[in-house]
Amino acid sequence: MNLRSWTAGLLAAALFVPTLTACKTDTDSSADGGSAAPAVPADPKQALLASTKELQKGNFTFTMAGADFTGDGKMHLPTKSAEIKMASPEAAADDMSMNLHMVVKDTDKWVKLEFSGAMADSVPAFKEMKGKYQHLDRNRIKGGGELGFDLSDVDPGDSDAMIKTISEIRKTGEGSYEGTLDVSKATGLDAIDAPTVKALGAKAAAVPFTAKLDPQGRLTEFAVQVPAAGDQPAQTVKVTYADYGTATEVQAPPAAQVVEASEQTYRMFNN
Repeated sequence: MNLRSWTAGLLAAALFVPTLTACKTDTDSSADGGSAAPAVPADPKQALLASTKELQKGNFTFTMAGADFTGDGKMHLPTKSAEIKMASPEAAADDMSMNLHMVVKDTDKWVKLEFSGAMADSVPAFKEMKGKYQHLDRNRIKGGGELGFDLSDVDPGDSDAMIKTISEIRKTGEGSYEGTLDVSKATGLDAIDAPTVKALGAKAAAVPFTAKLDPQGRLTEFAVQVPAAGDQPAQTVKVTYADYGTATEVQAPPAAQVVEASEQTYRMFNN
């Protein structure tokens, strides 16, 4: 997931569109939880493939980190709710940083975008977004993209999809593994997107990774060492998972902080 280029794209789009508009309210409810995990297979590859089964139940918390972003969130399918928070650090080339908070409650979705830095401060539209959750019309979100985070894909870290591309694996300790991935066999990844895979060329067939499982065989950490590709330097993209079966419901944003998403927002994300 390259939030650096995405942030720059949002800035360029915002320069041409004005403000936000009216408001909306919503409700909340209560939490749920509880799950069990199977025994850990002795074969390393089978252990990794089995380690993501608990993810499919959609009841956990997670963190994400890479060279251009950090993030965290939770999935809670028992209450049909989820959230993700992402941040990109300020860089000299961008002269701005970004924070995103996306909340999903059943069929409703909200996004809060806040930009800071000298360049961002010069854009009135960014100032008007501050502190506001924009309620999104799902019918106006084209092809998923950055607004595609929802309850239909319970693994925002793409770990399950990447584990299925394992080309080599070995156990290095109790619950610890390392190996390589052939990411050229995967499609639709955010962590290693299509342009990055193309730029990697032959290196895409042997991308190093490490993984950790808990005593119940559930994935707790998955880190991919992405080689330098094109103008992108080498980086490690790491996802961690915790609180299996015990995550809590995500609350809808306070009504006083909600506005309907502007044309600007749809243009930024859909383009």
